[in-house]
Amino acid sequence: MWTQKEIHLKPKPRGFHLITEELLRELPELRNFKIGMMNVFIMHSSASLIINENADPTVRQDFENYFNRAVPEGESYYRHQNEGTDDLPAHIKASILGNSLSIPIADGQPRLGTWQGIYLCEHRNHGGSRRVIITVQGE
Repeated sequence: MWTQKEIHLKPKPRGFHLITEELLRELPELRNFKIGMMNVFIMHSSASLIINENADPTVRQDFENYFNRAVPEGESYYRHQNEGTDDLPAHIKASILGNSLSIPIADGQPRLGTWQGIYLCEHRNHGGSRRVIITVQGE
């Protein structure tokens, strides 16, 4: 059995945002899968997806601080700046972190670890709404 759904996420400010529950609310079909795999793919080149700590919000703040230092804005060697100083750094961060996740499914739920959640990593100052495609395959 297969299912696929496009989910529109509301605009979020720059930073790292837990979206696990938001995605699952939009995917009630997942309850029909006893076992399977779920692919979560973001349809943008300036935002990314990761799995990480879901309890302590300081982790999300530390991620944002780290990546802003590792990939700073306004570097003189950046050539791609048509959409602002956050444009190329957003693309670099998204390339480092990635645009898709593969998550096992068991008994209608993603098999994430106890302290794991799915993050939307918004790398733009004003990224707008984001589209995510979720594809589930299993039985």
